[in-house]
Amino acid sequence: MIGTAKMGFSFRKSVLLPLSIVLLQVAVFGTLPPSENGDSQFLPISIGERHAEEYCAMYDICGERTDGKVLNCPYGSPSVKPDELFSERIQSLCPTISGNVCCTEFQFETLRAQVQQAIPFLVGCPACLRNFLNLFCELSCSPKQSLFINVTSISEVNGNLTVDGIDFFVTDTFGEGLYNSCKDVKFGTMNTRALDFVGAGARNAKEWFAFIGQQASLGLPGSPYAINFQTRIPESSGMEHMNVSVYSCGDTSLGCSCGDCPSTPVCSDVEPPSPHKKDPCSIRIGSLKVKCIEFSLAIFYILLVSTLLGWALFHRKGERRISSSSMKPLLSYTDEGEVNNCHVQKDEMKVHEMVSEVPLSVLQGYMSRFFRIYGTWVARHPTRVLCSSLAVVLILCLGLTRFEVETRPEKLWVGHGSKAAEEKHFFDRHLAPFYRIEQLILATTPDPEHGKSPSIVTEDNIQLLFDIQEKVDGIVANYSGTLVSLTDICLKPLGEDCATQSVLQYFKMDPDNFDDYGGVEHAEYCFQHYTSAETCMSAFKAPLDPSTVLGGFSGSNYSEASAFIVTYPVNNAVDEVGIENGKAVAWEKAFIQLVKDELLPMVRSGNITLSFSSESSIEEELKRESTADIVTILISYLVMFAYISVTLGDAPSLSAFYISSKVLLGLSGVVIVVLSVLGSAGFFSFIGVKSTLIIMEVIPFLVLAVGVDNMCILVHAVKRQPQELPLEERLSNALVEVGPSITLASLSEVLAFAVGGFISMPACRVFSMFAALAVLLDFLLQVTAFVALIVFDFSRAEDNRVDCFPCLKISSPSVESGEGSQRSPGLLERYMEEVHARVLGLWGVKVVVIAVFAAFSLASIALCTRIEPGLEQQIALPRDSYLQGYFNNLSEYLRVGPPLYFVVKDYNYSSESRHTNQLCSISQCDSNSLLTEISRASLMPESTYIAKPAASWLDDFLVWLSPEAFGCCRKFVDGSYCPPDDQPPCCSPDEGSCDLDGICKDCTTCFLHSDLDNGRPSTAQFREKLPWFLNALPSADCAKGGHGAYTSSVDLNGYEGGVIRASEFRTYHTPLREQSDYVNSLRAAREFSARVSDSLKIQIFPYSVFYIFFEQYLDIWATAVINIAIALGAVFVVCLVITSSLWGSAIIVLVLAMIVVDLMGVMAILDIQLNAVSVVNLIMSIGIAVEFCVHISHAFSVSKGDRNQRTKEALRTMGSSVFSGITLTKLVGVIVLYFARSELFVVYYFRMYLALVLIGFLHGLVFLPVILSMFGPPSRSLPVEREIEVETSTLSHLPN
Repeated sequence: MIGTAKMGFSFRKSVLLPLSIVLLQVAVFGTLPPSENGDSQFLPISIGERHAEEYCAMYDICGERTDGKVLNCPYGSPSVKPDELFSERIQSLCPTISGNVCCTEFQFETLRAQVQQAIPFLVGCPACLRNFLNLFCELSCSPKQSLFINVTSISEVNGNLTVDGIDFFVTDTFGEGLYNSCKDVKFGTMNTRALDFVGAGARNAKEWFAFIGQQASLGLPGSPYAINFQTRIPESSGMEHMNVSVYSCGDTSLGCSCGDCPSTPVCSDVEPPSPHKKDPCSIRIGSLKVKCIEFSLAIFYILLVSTLLGWALFHRKGERRISSSSMKPLLSYTDEGEVNNCHVQKDEMKVHEMVSEVPLSVLQGYMSRFFRIYGTWVARHPTRVLCSSLAVVLILCLGLTRFEVETRPEKLWVGHGSKAAEEKHFFDRHLAPFYRIEQLILATTPDPEHGKSPSIVTEDNIQLLFDIQEKVDGIVANYSGTLVSLTDICLKPLGEDCATQSVLQYFKMDPDNFDDYGGVEHAEYCFQHYTSAETCMSAFKAPLDPSTVLGGFSGSNYSEASAFIVTYPVNNAVDEVGIENGKAVAWEKAFIQLVKDELLPMVRSGNITLSFSSESSIEEELKRESTADIVTILISYLVMFAYISVTLGDAPSLSAFYISSKVLLGLSGVVIVVLSVLGSAGFFSFIGVKSTLIIMEVIPFLVLAVGVDNMCILVHAVKRQPQELPLEERLSNALVEVGPSITLASLSEVLAFAVGGFISMPACRVFSMFAALAVLLDFLLQVTAFVALIVFDFSRAEDNRVDCFPCLKISSPSVESGEGSQRSPGLLERYMEEVHARVLGLWGVKVVVIAVFAAFSLASIALCTRIEPGLEQQIALPRDSYLQGYFNNLSEYLRVGPPLYFVVKDYNYSSESRHTNQLCSISQCDSNSLLTEISRASLMPESTYIAKPAASWLDDFLVWLSPEAFGCCRKFVDGSYCPPDDQPPCCSPDEGSCDLDGICKDCTTCFLHSDLDNGRPSTAQFREKLPWFLNALPSADCAKGGHGAYTSSVDLNGYEGGVIRASEFRTYHTPLREQSDYVNSLRAAREFSARVSDSLKIQIFPYSVFYIFFEQYLDIWATAVINIAIALGAVFVVCLVITSSLWGSAIIVLVLAMIVVDLMGVMAILDIQLNAVSVVNLIMSIGIAVEFCVHISHAFSVSKGDRNQRTKEALRTMGSSVFSGITLTKLVGVIVLYFARSELFVVYYFRMYLALVLIGFLHGLVFLPVILSMFGPPSRSLPVEREIEVETSTLSHLPN
């Protein structure tokens, strides 16, 4: 997941590539603070001024400002009748005005040029655009102008009087109607409302009019005079309100789309997307509210305990009756010893015959005979066995010559055939790969008294940011002899400037502009006017949303921000090993080094924290993590090796220690483990499977923990044999005794580990495959090489040779007697027989044990519902990684969610297809179109995780084509593309103003209304003009140009046939904090896409950069349950085949299932998340837990007597081995992992394995013996040789 570094913490094209470059408000109006409202004094501007119909308040042009903005004359005059051509031109823009007019042709052309900058923002909603145009048509040209316009102030320009301020009387009805028709109109390029640009984010009509009426300062776009909108007319003024008809956005003749007018009836009737609902089932008991599953489990537990108590009482009464009746015959012969002796013999034989009714299974019998013969043969030919087994493993190790390590996160954590991986591949190939992210987060430290972080928006901090930027700009990396700087690799959407996301963009990234623009006050001004003020425009000519460069604020209180977020987008290549990415990686390494060496000391002096990351940081830190815990792992191995050496040997007097110790044998066992791991790695390397460094750390530990058990059991079994027997017989008997259980345990482990190979995540699948083969090889080496080493070691001890130095021989009578005498039971064995077994044999203890273990298992089932899927990034990294602080700060400060793309496949744009109207969201689009549904879903971000309406290249293209947007799609006389008037060659960038009579004076709009079919282009028109649109630069005259914003949104390869193979519509997710947010957002996006795809019959899928890493969590529970069930089934089959005992196999599987469930309960308690790592651990826990159960179960099945006697015998013979050879060996190795530097080791290996060892120990040595003593299967007969010995031994103890 980890690779997960992009995972939604960066911003994409929807932030970086907005298009309104110069005009971000209607150019007719200004950007200064609102003018005061209220009644204005009527000024006697001219003699004979009057307010009447067919009379003008300001006619003609009397001057212009120094910035070129023309100023009207303040003289009242009668309206003028225009000629026919002029009248038609007025009608084309202002259909409400007919007859006389109050504007000259020059005034009208000025009006037309100015409103054309606003038209692209509003043309998608005809009702809004018509109301907006009517407002300014009436202001400029209405013959009733003097009735609602009053000139309130004048100024003198070049000796002429000009208008400096007016009152404009408008009805509340028109104002509210205008605002309501436009308030929801989207500006898709910025994923925001059009009013954010043409209304400064106004929230009502009054605020919008206040913004419109501002008088623009020199050089800034806006009105050259102040407009004071009034609703109250002074008495006896003779004036009226301007009350032209206002259109609702739901008007059928000028109807808007549902995306721009969600309140229209046809849209409000559409059922909104249903939110993702969680299971609401709960039960209230008084003031306590419990989940249904918890209540059900509690009821089940009460019934279970009640049944158990009832059964125990009934069974005890039955036992007492049987015991009293069976004692009578014995009492009648107390005086007749011979008869009593015969009775006992017969009774003993009767028991023997009863036990022998269930013979060993065919496979068990075969295994016993095999191990007896094999043990004898190995004891006679140890050298041959040792050399041949080692030779096979060494041959496998030759494959290590092809050993390779995989470190790329997407190759480690994304499964083959992953839907998200396929979608990412499609997106990268057809559109554009997600760009690389380099990021800095500067934050103020919290006040120790109040705990609140102060604002970071201060002069000193901004100057510090300039200093940091200067150093970043100075980074020069070397890649294969080529010098690489940021400008060589950065994203440049609209020119030569990098699209750096930084608060410094409000100063054009130039420190000299800081004081010139007004310092901190200018920055705070831009936080609120970033879409409307030209001085707030970024250096790369696009508005910059402050929420992308600031953090730690609430709502829109940007000035309270406590963090600067600086993001450097860098170009990314599809091929990850290409030259471009190589340059980027080289620069990223230099960037990280600069931060560590120079930037961190810089910020610390200013009481500022700095966290940082680059695109390659996670991969580099994962590589470092792989070597970070080598020392810890080695210590773990050494501790386990020391413990093995002690536990394998005896503890006689100090003088015999050199003989009885097993240090060399323990070391040999460790070498065998290492060889098995190397052999496994060699085999998979030979067949081309790449390894991971974490495999080489964990698998040796895992195999050692598993293999040590068998070593201890084998050595202890040999020690238990009568010392007077020859070594080959002792070895043969030991293998017969424990060989089947070792085989059963090892095969179960191998199968359980191999089940992990079904997990789709490559890292976990490869881990499971390596582990399964390593455990298998370890088992084979144990029964071959290690058995041969046992022969050598015991021969050494019997020959009185020193351990580790077998060439040295010591003559010691005490040692000889010690080796030759019968081995006395150890302290642990006596405890198991005399204390542990006796306590567990008490009926009250049995009932309590079952009740307690059942309670914990049922509680664990309830707790399992609280386990969250995911894998925190911090856990996957070293504890001392610089990314730890970065991820923490990212979650704390970021206020922008990851970008979300809805990708449409095979969009048919031909005239015959309905796809266009099924996708778009402007006028005449379907009410259930894709973009309309996205807009509707953004109204419920809590459930859909969609924050904003989508930026739509299709909507903007259709608007760009529209004849109403007459400044956008234009052509020269020869039919070639003509850019807007404010772009070359129409206008030279060096000129202050453009010559309207220049090269573009004859340009015309691409289409008339009659050329389009109901507002839609034909197939040929669409095909011809789409490349024009995607190459058109946005500017003030046409903010809808597609270059930059949509350059990579459409795949033009093969589009000439009428089908666009791939296109995307981008929006944002809401800010995602927790792992569950990422999983739920992916699930919600896929559910949304599936629903819309089914409705429209169009292929649509969602894509975000983090999907590829979080897809696994959508069905992680199903994966876990299925694989655990398969592993349990595999163990059951192995047990059933080897033992032929259905009941015994079922008991083992029941205990294993309880262990897994209890382990999951501990996961919930410790907040361990469910992911591929924990799922593999759960599956492998089944294999490891088998050892706690199978040896006790096997010893129980071959023991004689009733269930209690057999349980006691099983604990006596195998209990100590399970405790010392299985529990403690794992425990000492696991505890060392607590000191690992990687949190992943601590959480998923130390905590989970420690819990597994403790739970397995308690179930294997407490719960399982109780269950066997109560419900165990019948006994199996021993091999013939042992039967005779046992029978003879039994009879020899009978009295004569």
